[in-house]
Amino acid sequence: GGGLNSQIYIVHPDGTDLRRLTEGGKENNWLGRWMPDSKAIAISSSRRIREAMDCWLVDLASGSVTMIAQNTGIGTVSDISRDGKYALIERLRSRGDNDIYRVVIPSAPSHSLGAGSEREESGRDAFRHPDSSPSSRLGMTSEILLTKHTPPALFGVAQFGASPDVIYLAGNPNRDLLAFGVVKIDGGIAGPFKVLASRDDAELDSIELTHGATRALLGWNRAGRTEISLFNIADNKESAGPKLPGDIAGGFDFAPNDMRVAFTMSGSSAPADIWVMGTTTSDLRQLTHSPHPGVDLTKLVRPELVTYTAEDGVPLSGWLYRPRGVEQPYPTVFSFHGGPEGQERPSFSTTYQALLAAGMAVFAPNVRGSSGFGKRFVNLDNGPLRVNGVKDIKASVDAVVKAGVADAKRLAIMGGSYGGYMVMAGVTEYPDLFAAGADLFGVVNFDTFFKHTEPWMAAISTIEYGDPATQADMLRSLSPINKLDRVKTPLIVLHGANDTNVPVVEAEQIVNTLKQRNVPVEYILFPDEGHGWRKTPNRIKSTVSIVKFFSERLKG
Repeated sequence: GGGLNSQIYIVHPDGTDLRRLTEGGKENNWLGRWMPDSKAIAISSSRRIREAMDCWLVDLASGSVTMIAQNTGIGTVSDISRDGKYALIERLRSRGDNDIYRVVIPSAPSHSLGAGSEREESGRDAFRHPDSSPSSRLGMTSEILLTKHTPPALFGVAQFGASPDVIYLAGNPNRDLLAFGVVKIDGGIAGPFKVLASRDDAELDSIELTHGATRALLGWNRAGRTEISLFNIADNKESAGPKLPGDIAGGFDFAPNDMRVAFTMSGSSAPADIWVMGTTTSDLRQLTHSPHPGVDLTKLVRPELVTYTAEDGVPLSGWLYRPRGVEQPYPTVFSFHGGPEGQERPSFSTTYQALLAAGMAVFAPNVRGSSGFGKRFVNLDNGPLRVNGVKDIKASVDAVVKAGVADAKRLAIMGGSYGGYMVMAGVTEYPDLFAAGADLFGVVNFDTFFKHTEPWMAAISTIEYGDPATQADMLRSLSPINKLDRVKTPLIVLHGANDTNVPVVEAEQIVNTLKQRNVPVEYILFPDEGHGWRKTPNRIKSTVSIVKFFSERLKG
């Protein structure tokens, strides 16, 4: 129904023998990595307790499971060693700080996770049994912390090298931007994170090692666009890859002989397709051509990167989409991304392109707190500093209006998830600024958010937003729900009934209060969606409704 309670299935390539590996219900399950022999697969699951995502190994033949790592919060499996003896586990301390561990994989699965069998009940009991603890089953030396650091720091896309004692990963300890590095284990002790490749103008976004771990393909995030390079591990030399014809690339996967790498590529004017690149020739070839009946991709708009400064001098940037055939200043929609540690990138957005086709400009900023610009920038909105992130709304509007691009009398604001929070913060803190707003599944009340969101989501959000146990007054002051008496802006509110991340109570509070105050508000509730829209008819309804709502108020 669109909620985050995802399940894991296995199926043969020809579509036969589809079966569910996980139990179903309200547990969250995330796909991990295959074991080298393909007889088992690692997953993350909240089966044990709702507050944590533990890591498990599922035997495909029997359905039995073994705990790989018990976690206090979110834990995911990054990689499995080639000999199948070790796993790399990423554990999130808080949003903006994490660690990587090397963990010994138990030799034999022992309990059932699968659905529809006599083993199911014993599986339930096994998840509650005290001996499920890794320390009791595996011994206290079964885990090695690879990323000892002074918080905050981020580490990611960790992969084993040729030896399980050599781990390549992205990290930013003692530095601002994510870099490519290595950690080596000697005598059961992990050495420091050693930087192998870094850039002053980009953050490392992805890593993919060849099967022999002799080279690494690196994907760099430069202000939102992807640039790639190849790193030769033998001599520690990096060479630039070809200029990509698309804006964003990812999902890199080497062929078995390492002579080619496949990846997906998309952009603001092109949907995702699969490409292949020769690793020695750097030739690029497009393999798939996503259908787009009735849409001329050459008429879609690509954005330009705009830089400006915040009220306090912090450098900011955003992507400006200009409508064709319309004179400046434009009616302009300001779109704020979610996260809050997300990043606005020049990706394919049907809503943006529909707004542009209707004659409206779109400006999508990366205000403080966005990722992709270093750990200092991403932490500039934590806790009480969130007021400065809200002030960046006004700074973004001022920059585009002063440049003569946006018409100050025809401005709108939109966003989803945390972007929805920014919408509500914008119309409460600056009630005369916007002529219309669109709040998509946004947070409006931190008190109800922490009470009703997924427990593991609440647990990792106390540093980012604030701790409701000790900072309730601050969270109350930051919650737009307590300032709805200021709202003058007509709003359209869209939410999924099955949202477990930002529960629908957030939308109901806005709609009910504004209706009582006779503020124009349109409410669209999708009964078969969760946090965002997955089904095509709902996505169409959302885009058409938003474009119509803004057109009537900015152009009518």
